[in-house]
Amino acid sequence: MNTSCVHSGDVYVAVAGARAGADVVHAMYGRRLARIDKGDGDFATAADVAAEKAILAVIRTARPDDAVLGEEGGHQGGADATRQWLVDPLCGTLNYATGTMTVAVNVALRDGAAAVADPFSGEVFFTDGESSWIRDAGADTRLTPTSATRLVDVNLDPPFPSAPGFRAVDLLAHPGFTARFRPRVLSTSLPLTWVATGRRAAYVTDGGDLSESVHFAAGIALCRAAGCVLTDVTGAPLGPTARGLVAAADAETHALLMGAIREGGGGGAGG
Repeated sequence: MNTSCVHSGDVYVAVAGARAGADVVHAMYGRRLARIDKGDGDFATAADVAAEKAILAVIRTARPDDAVLGEEGGHQGGADATRQWLVDPLCGTLNYATGTMTVAVNVALRDGAAAVADPFSGEVFFTDGESSWIRDAGADTRLTPTSATRLVDVNLDPPFPSAPGFRAVDLLAHPGFTARFRPRVLSTSLPLTWVATGRRAAYVTDGGDLSESVHFAAGIALCRAAGCVLTDVTGAPLGPTARGLVAAADAETHALLMGAIREGGGGGAGG
């Protein structure tokens, strides 16, 4: 790719921000961290807060006039700002707090560049909105989705807003699903990067409109620019009325998943 676009502009800010957050998450791993209760069983740790501060420092230095919506700090910046960054400093907090390294750091400019960093592999996945890339050991490689692995990650983490119409757990036992795919269960948005890279055939999760979520915006941007097929769990386009997310490496995989969901593997969503 033209490496100049990675070393300047919004792509640089997204990558630098994600890496700054990932460095903090990696450095604080394994410590006994204070928990900040958010209610309903949700919480943040001191690592979430510190990582978000590191990301904000990068954005504030490079783009002082932009607004930011952070998972921990909420909205910051002028209400009249025309550009907004969506920041999730540690997606998979419960995993992290219990010593599991399956987490992601997400930074996305709304309708623009985005980056997802894996703090423990050292990989950074990024997009300029037109193509998607992985940076590993200083080398950039374009992402090429493929369903060859037949592995599908399904998020079973509550809440379940689409139940009883859609229940992700039902998909795991559907004959049409298990005949074609090998399910995996994971509660973090990191699998979206794996769909974009070809490590996973698809990812399925419940929820509302996830395209504007700090947890999912960066991963969705990566998948979209890589050429993946993305809809909600009913097959409808992502948007304000969407219900969750189905991200598939290709159209055939997406069609097979939607068939399983509509036949009852997800409780009959969209039927």
